[in-house]
Amino acid sequence: MSRPSQLLLILVVYAIGVGAGTSRGGSFDLTRTAVGAVALVPLAASVHYVNEYADVETDAITERTRFSGGSGALVVTGLPAETALRAAVTALAVGTVTTGAALSVGAVTARGVGLLVVVVVLGWAYSVGPRLVARGLGEVTNALLGGLVLPLFGVAVARGPLDAVAVLAFLPFTVYVFANLLATQWPDRRADEKTGKRTLPTRWSTTGLRWAHWLTTGTTFAMFGLFPLVDLLPRVVGWGCLLLTPAGIVASHRFTRVTSPFPSVATMVGLAVVQLFTWALLVLARGGQRFYPPAVLGV
Repeated sequence: MSRPSQLLLILVVYAIGVGAGTSRGGSFDLTRTAVGAVALVPLAASVHYVNEYADVETDAITERTRFSGGSGALVVTGLPAETALRAAVTALAVGTVTTGAALSVGAVTARGVGLLVVVVVLGWAYSVGPRLVARGLGEVTNALLGGLVLPLFGVAVARGPLDAVAVLAFLPFTVYVFANLLATQWPDRRADEKTGKRTLPTRWSTTGLRWAHWLTTGTTFAMFGLFPLVDLLPRVVGWGCLLLTPAGIVASHRFTRVTSPFPSVATMVGLAVVQLFTWALLVLARGGQRFYPPAVLGV
């Protein structure tokens, strides 16, 4: 139910933020980074558990693919939904304790804790409480959390600046996370509609969804190409991500035409891996110096 592959991807995106924060004047500390991850993982797991709890009815009637729907663990095992809720509360308690400990030893700053609070509050609100997913706000919420807030937490752990540049640097990835969410919600649209989970694929027409995917994909790669020219990204990061443009085109072309969201998922994961590699390359090559101005660093 914790969805280990997604937790691993969360750690990758967190590491992207650490790399970016280090490159922009912060500092890399292995212990501090590890403690930040220990605080993050149980909180992220709690969000997954509560989503399993809220979506058990949908998971029971949908035809899941490898990259869509919940884990299906409750349906397969026959365990009551309360099992997931208890796991969510337990993980939240563990995450709260580890976050408090990380703050007390200075591994995580108050700003970092604030970002984790945003992850928990909005992550839970996606599934329960306001149930943002039932109001057509699920995709936007998840994109902001996974594409923006999460790497900003990494920046905070690295003591990098949490400024407008940091926000804009992660904006292209955030936009593509939204496109990927359209694709992963698509196979579950009929089950979601029956259970009152009003995702965008249940609200928008197929034509509208295709246009939205093409628009977000085009915007993503346009930003990766343009942001290095205005000093919002290092060239090696932005233009490195442009190598995945053909994958993005294939993903948009196949969206809604095939059930599996794999093309979009593969593109998103590819963007995460390229960013992790290129930010790490900058850290190693420049010893944590700021990446501005590009002409000075030559990358």
